[in-house]
Amino acid sequence: MADVAVAKSWRDELASLVEDSGIRFAADAIEISTPAFSTPVYEEKRSVYESPATEEVAAERESFKDQIKGFAKAWGEMLLELVRGCRDVVQQSLLTEESYIVQKTKGPLGEVSRRLSVLNELLPEDRDPVHAWPVIFFVFILALSALSVNTKQDTSGAQVKEVYIHPPSATRIVLPDGRHMAYHEIGVPPDSARYSVIAPHGFLSSRLGGIPGVKMSLLEEFGIRLITYDLPGFGESDPHPERNLNSSALDMQYLADGLGVNGKFWLLGYSSGAIHAWAAMKFIPDRVAGVAMFAPFVNPYESSMTKEEMAGTWEKWTRKRKLMYYLARRFPKFLDYFYRRRFLSGKHGQIDKYLSLSLGQKDKALISEPSFEEFWHRDVEESIRQGSSKPLIEEASLQVSNWGFSLVDLQVQEKCSGKGILSWLKFGYGQVKCELTGFLGPVHIWQGLDDQVVPHQMTDYVARILPRVVVHKLPNEGHFSYFFFCEECHRQMFLTIFGSPQGPLENSGDAPMEDDGEQEATNLGEEEATNLDLAAQ
Repeated sequence: MADVAVAKSWRDELASLVEDSGIRFAADAIEISTPAFSTPVYEEKRSVYESPATEEVAAERESFKDQIKGFAKAWGEMLLELVRGCRDVVQQSLLTEESYIVQKTKGPLGEVSRRLSVLNELLPEDRDPVHAWPVIFFVFILALSALSVNTKQDTSGAQVKEVYIHPPSATRIVLPDGRHMAYHEIGVPPDSARYSVIAPHGFLSSRLGGIPGVKMSLLEEFGIRLITYDLPGFGESDPHPERNLNSSALDMQYLADGLGVNGKFWLLGYSSGAIHAWAAMKFIPDRVAGVAMFAPFVNPYESSMTKEEMAGTWEKWTRKRKLMYYLARRFPKFLDYFYRRRFLSGKHGQIDKYLSLSLGQKDKALISEPSFEEFWHRDVEESIRQGSSKPLIEEASLQVSNWGFSLVDLQVQEKCSGKGILSWLKFGYGQVKCELTGFLGPVHIWQGLDDQVVPHQMTDYVARILPRVVVHKLPNEGHFSYFFFCEECHRQMFLTIFGSPQGPLENSGDAPMEDDGEQEATNLGEEEATNLDLAAQ
């Protein structure tokens, strides 16, 4: 037996450690059990351990690809366990009955669930709502995705007009701060102009906007010199580093001075371009003879608006337009992404889709006409020629941010010098000097009652706080229908603000007729002062 123990080789010892060989050692005796087929199995095991080279070959058979798969599988299992752990943490800490989130949302979610439970009656009786509704929702998402793909495929075949940037063609002047301003003028020459009219443009427009479709013969008939210009950063005008409505009013004054407009000039404000007309009425009132506005835009966040006026304004706008106004007021930098994808994409679009507008029947009919589309595309091309979204963001922000003044400030009021008891005593002896403040010139507003871009509630607000404003309400007219390509509408506007046509000045010695507007303002101011004096007495 000792010989047998000594004869035990290292291979036998290794085999006994790896797998049961059937040999049992007990003190001085050795018991050998011989199971069925033990010899072949033992020989097979020995053959494995007798060949170390075979083990190396087996290890080499595991390729690099298999190692990568194993590594990825291990990482996947680790991430899965991490997600499960995070889920457990959320469930045990945030979604318990005592957590703040559950306490705040339990009531509203329960109310929503109660109201939506009525829909369970639409399901078959043998269907569990917990399982049925997720399936319905999943199918709905798939169907919506399919419709979206089909829509994209259908519209891709439609012809889309490319944006073409025309060569520079504007005449420019140099402003006192060194910036260049591009302008465009039509109508009678400067030396024979009876009336000078300056028209600032609005969002996504340019100096080419002006009065769309106005006839040269009509301007000559009334002796009008119409001046339009590119706002800073639009068209061919240089950007302004710190643009606001005060600087916008000063730009108009510098433009008038540079073009030889002596005395006062008239302002024409259409849609969002009206914000620059409001600014001129506030900051340079002594240069403005009068104002004509079409659907003038008012800051929809104006605190002096009533709830009815504000609600009537917001309800006419699309959700996307409301979102754009909210971003322009709170997070204007986020608009860069939207503007680059839409306005700077190099593709033209229909105006209502382009600007997310709701339109009435007359407006829908007008924008489908080739003349309107041609004008709109050319104006947009000139507006974005510099390829920057910054001026668009600035303009959108100016519309809904703090203007630096309120429209209430334009009210005509009597302001007396001096304060306190001494001033009151002087007033009793008639020694206190009083003057009228606010904008004293005439203001006319044309407002379409079917306008859903600038709703008539905005004009109602203006008429309430500025009672001297003359409002011309236009039944069945929209935002574009009365102002674009309507010769009779243009004639009526000129007749209203200028009276009977008198043609251009006969010679340069005649004085421009802006003084007529000044005289009308003076008469109105004297009448207003008389009324205020009577009220004081």
